[in-house]
Amino acid sequence: MNKILVPYDFSDIATHALNFAADLCRKNDGCDVSLFHVIEGPTPDTIKTMGVSDYDPMEAIFVKKMIESAKGKMEDLMADETYKDISLSYKIVLGHPFKQIAEEIKTSGIELVIMGTSGASGAQEFLVGSNAERMVRYSKCPVITLREATSVEDIKTIALASNFHDVTDTFVKHVKRLQEAFGAELHLVKINTPLAFTTTREDKKQMERFVKQFELKNCTIDIYNHHNEEDGILGFSEDSKAGLVAIGTRQKKGIGHFLSGSIAEDVVNHSKVPVWTFGLDNA
Repeated sequence: MNKILVPYDFSDIATHALNFAADLCRKNDGCDVSLFHVIEGPTPDTIKTMGVSDYDPMEAIFVKKMIESAKGKMEDLMADETYKDISLSYKIVLGHPFKQIAEEIKTSGIELVIMGTSGASGAQEFLVGSNAERMVRYSKCPVITLREATSVEDIKTIALASNFHDVTDTFVKHVKRLQEAFGAELHLVKINTPLAFTTTREDKKQMERFVKQFELKNCTIDIYNHHNEEDGILGFSEDSKAGLVAIGTRQKKGIGHFLSGSIAEDVVNHSKVPVWTFGLDNA
């Protein structure tokens, strides 16, 4: 996790993410934190192309002032003594937040995204996808989302929720890196639901094979019964006092995603502790 990206909009939630990233860097020598601020507006090409019919000089002036304001705030952060002991930089770009963040991950070799999220509930959760949700669903690198100020030192245990039979080597490799970065105990948990019931005996055997296959250390095995996976993960994390939840994601498309949603996105929206996600489809 040498290259950490923090999407930053100067909000309190974004500052929680920055402070968490800074704490993680202090715990792990040699990592860099990059703040990434996206201004939604015309692209640089649009501003430079004077002949296009939708060019608005006043809009260009407004965007320029936004860039100048953002630069001033970023420079203040660079000078803040709080972050003098870490490698901290920033970048300001124009465009769509999710697209720009995804491109930055690809071009800069980002190994971890840490971002704040306000969560969602009710109709807002059902109808409106936040940038955090899109990152959880589609990011090509691991993402940690958090809603509140959290100290890295307080994360002693990580709850890894999975079915433990549909897991890639790449995913487990990243889980091991996560565990090492925090120096935490890993709590493996299978959520047993009425619609996908399996016996405790067969679950334990499967999870024991999983631990042996991937040579996991400093870990425990748990089976947690609940009506559905999302609430089961949240319930287990609270009951076990986990400092962080880890879960794999799948890319769902079309009406299937609209109707059923994503377990990971639901957990991100409602978890009281940070949530680490990584795509099981990623090679």
